[in-house]
Amino acid sequence: MFYRIIAVAAVLAAGLSAQHAAAQEKLKLAIGQRGNWDTSIPELGTQKGIFKKHGLELEMLYTQGSGETIQAVISGSADVGLAAGHTGVMSAFEKGAPVRPISNSMTGADDLYWYVPANSPIKTIQDAGGKAISYSTRGSSTNIAVLGFINYFKVDMKPTPVGGPASSFAQTMSGQVDIGWSSAPLNLQDVKSGRIRILVRQSQVPKYENMTVRINISNLQTIQTRKAALEKFYAAYAETLDWMYSDPDALKRWSEWTQTPLDVATGMRDEFFPKKNLLLERLSGIDDTMADAVEMKFLPKPLEKDKLTEFYKDYYKKP
Repeated sequence: MFYRIIAVAAVLAAGLSAQHAAAQEKLKLAIGQRGNWDTSIPELGTQKGIFKKHGLELEMLYTQGSGETIQAVISGSADVGLAAGHTGVMSAFEKGAPVRPISNSMTGADDLYWYVPANSPIKTIQDAGGKAISYSTRGSSTNIAVLGFINYFKVDMKPTPVGGPASSFAQTMSGQVDIGWSSAPLNLQDVKSGRIRILVRQSQVPKYENMTVRINISNLQTIQTRKAALEKFYAAYAETLDWMYSDPDALKRWSEWTQTPLDVATGMRDEFFPKKNLLLERLSGIDDTMADAVEMKFLPKPLEKDKLTEFYKDYYKKP
């Protein structure tokens, strides 16, 4: 009798486990730049068990930048794209692509910086006329930033796509491009050791200080047919973000995952990624975003009011 009870209990436990597994909805994510603090929310939240608690299983694909992220979402290869350049998404929408912004990824421009090797003759951005300055992919926030530098500082540089920070570093140190790009905390140890020098940060262009530069996106089919899954995603994302700014364990996990010294990680988060800039509901600088898109030929003209309403219709609203 005892063994029968144990057997029944085992069957019940297995059944409950199967039910729990079945209850986990899967979302495929395309995430720009592996290891950035602001794009680490799904990874850290998964490690902590927060997304699982909300009934989600995440399949994460890391991309080299917004161009790849947007295409993955448009094609349906990903349900959600993280950290896509705002103007790039706006441009895709204007061309009829089934992609929409669903929340903020990064407002403000504290995290992105451009650098040169320590022995470079380029001392300031004004010395960079005719030099190759890197960005990730067309339509990305780094692409917009580089074009913004050219316009704001009135320096005629040569924008050059190089992919992610690792590729940018390799090409900059080998002389293939003159000015590399990175995102905190990546390469900050090289800055600290004197191997490279920060030349300019995106935040030095005033209009970017309060502009929503990167957004999270989804395709129309996911928005229309998987609203409950997106609601779970928002809840888990927001809970993970709160945990990342309140518990030292989050910094420790991120430090281990990215192999970044803990002291560098702490300083990086506080200086380059104020929590308020990552809140899902943030959205500002829309007029400047459209003006950039027109000036840089991502849009033929600013979107009309009804088009803007359609574009932002599914943007996250804080409960």
